[in-house]
Amino acid sequence: MQARNALLAAVGAFALSGCGVAASAAERFVEAPVAALQAEEPEGLQVAIFAGGCFWGVEGVFSHVRGVKSSVSGFHGGSESTATYGQIVTGLTDHAEAVRVVYDPKVVRYDELLQILFSVVTDPTLLNRQGPDVGSHYRSAIVPMNNEQARVARAYLAQLDDSGVWGAPVVTRIERYKKFYEAEQYHQDFIAKNPRHGYIVRWDAPKVRALADMYPEHYTSTFLRDGS
Repeated sequence: MQARNALLAAVGAFALSGCGVAASAAERFVEAPVAALQAEEPEGLQVAIFAGGCFWGVEGVFSHVRGVKSSVSGFHGGSESTATYGQIVTGLTDHAEAVRVVYDPKVVRYDELLQILFSVVTDPTLLNRQGPDVGSHYRSAIVPMNNEQARVARAYLAQLDDSGVWGAPVVTRIERYKKFYEAEQYHQDFIAKNPRHGYIVRWDAPKVRALADMYPEHYTSTFLRDGS
């Protein structure tokens, strides 16, 4: 499947390819606990990087969060020479599919973004996979951009593990920032551009609906396109 995706991406047939294929396994959404340690962030826009499986869904969810100013799909963890979709999906690079989120902490704090991430985007108990997608490039990871984010992320992962709400150990990693590489343009705003894509209908649209249902105070029906 990964080889097929790489081939299709290489020829630009993205409408037929994707991060994976639809499957019958049920998606589960778990209301992650409110962070015991709230982020103390300076004024002005901040940047966060999250990896949580296929970046279409990660970007799509955060594009519907109030206070988010930009949500961009890309790659993090590997070298510039391997930062292409065709190479990423082989599973032979150090990259994860990731999303760079620019947000206003006056509207939504970093710890609230983490709560959303683990409630409706990624299952923190799955190692190197999410939904139907398998491989280290689909790993669940947090990439702190400053000391405060690192402090909050460490505390929150420990809190999630202690909570036991998933019934399994939390394996999400905290990774040191290297460099974020934007993915090819056809991946940006993929949910908005391809609402009838089989993968989107099966796996990612339910995440957006869960955001609206579970966090109405953070949800906006307006889709943030290309950081505008």
